[in-house]
Amino acid sequence: MWRFTRGSGITEGFPDKMETISRQAYGIRNFENYRQRVRVLCA
Repeated sequence: MWRFTRGSGITEGFPDKMETISRQAYGIRNFENYRQRVRVLCA
């Protein structure tokens, strides 16, 4: 942390975001639709 001026919040928050999306995606039957949803929400 002392060497870099930026924190690691983005890196640490990404798995939490993926877990939230996967919880909401129980109704999605097609993996391609799930993949597109992840790309849109994480962009």
